[in-house]
Amino acid sequence: MTTPRSFAIRGRALLPIVQGGMGVGVSAHRLAGAVARAGAMGTIASIDLRHHHADLTEQGKHCRDKDALNRLNFIALDREIGAALDIAAGHGLVAVNVMKAVDAHPAYVRQACDSGAQAIVMGAGLPLDLAELTEGYPEVALIPILSDARGAAIVLKKLARKGRLPDAMVIEHPQYAGGHLGAPNPADLANPRFDLAEVLPGIFRVFDDMGIAREQIPVIVGGGINSHEKVRAALALGAAAVQVGTPFAVTEEGDAHRNFKRVLLDAKPEDIVTFMSVAGLPARAVKTPWLANYLKRESKLQAVAKADPNRCAIGLHCLTQCGLRDGLKKAGQFCIDSQLVAALKGEVSKGLFFRGSESLPFSSAIRSVQELIDYLLTGMKPDLGGAVA
Repeated sequence: MTTPRSFAIRGRALLPIVQGGMGVGVSAHRLAGAVARAGAMGTIASIDLRHHHADLTEQGKHCRDKDALNRLNFIALDREIGAALDIAAGHGLVAVNVMKAVDAHPAYVRQACDSGAQAIVMGAGLPLDLAELTEGYPEVALIPILSDARGAAIVLKKLARKGRLPDAMVIEHPQYAGGHLGAPNPADLANPRFDLAEVLPGIFRVFDDMGIAREQIPVIVGGGINSHEKVRAALALGAAAVQVGTPFAVTEEGDAHRNFKRVLLDAKPEDIVTFMSVAGLPARAVKTPWLANYLKRESKLQAVAKADPNRCAIGLHCLTQCGLRDGLKKAGQFCIDSQLVAALKGEVSKGLFFRGSESLPFSSAIRSVQELIDYLLTGMKPDLGGAVA
């Protein structure tokens, strides 16, 4: 059965599918542009996009100056937004995801707005400063990522005091999502307070209490959405749309190396693990050789953690809080940027490969963005006999 529903963000009619932002460089202009061209919302992950540009990579090769590296990344973000908008050709919506946990997040937001991003999506911390950061860009949609009704209420009330409500919000279930997860520690991931059947009614009660019409702020739900049936179930609970991450990462248009896609596609359930990231948040990834080796040594590394700015491997100092640099014994003890860049480039033995927990729609096949969207909306799968391996 088809799902013909659509929803709107700032007057733009969109298919009820949102592509999640995946970094470093996993969702860049090719993926975000293709999703938007199909009539949905595509998302560029803003952090460290210079690795998609040979000239910028070369300029940053021997550089350890934080400001200089950020300038290269802002140039890359500008290029990626422009390229995505060209591919979209006026269809859908091109958003930029900026992690609140990134130290330079205010500058990334401003660059994204200057470069023509149509929406700013922000998670990895409560985005309480979204209104201030986007002041002067009233046409840019504001979309916070949250995990429960309590966080939603805090953000809504804060933004309301600034005279600017969100244009949509994403509610991400940490039990199933990939990458950084919206729970304080791994033991909380399965807490019932994150279940959509609990979260959505709670958010709608907040809307009612604040006098906000339910259709005024579309609620997008994510985490484990991998089938047409789950899309229909989410919409039936009152969601306006769904956010999908890992299934888009492994499409033909996904911006990461083919080896990256194969790692995600070939992972078995027992290969997918959660652990503490250097950002101080739980994270979910595939247990590749590097991660398996790290997890064996994690407790020893945490026991000798010490604050030392020189421990930043590349000099970018990308995170506001970094377990390795700041000596945080309960956080990860590795350079997340270096490991994610290795994954982007397909270096299986070195990379950190973020992935959601659920199976993928087309099993181990790499298919197109359009085929994935069609399946999510209609339930009709393409003939996988000629699937790309």
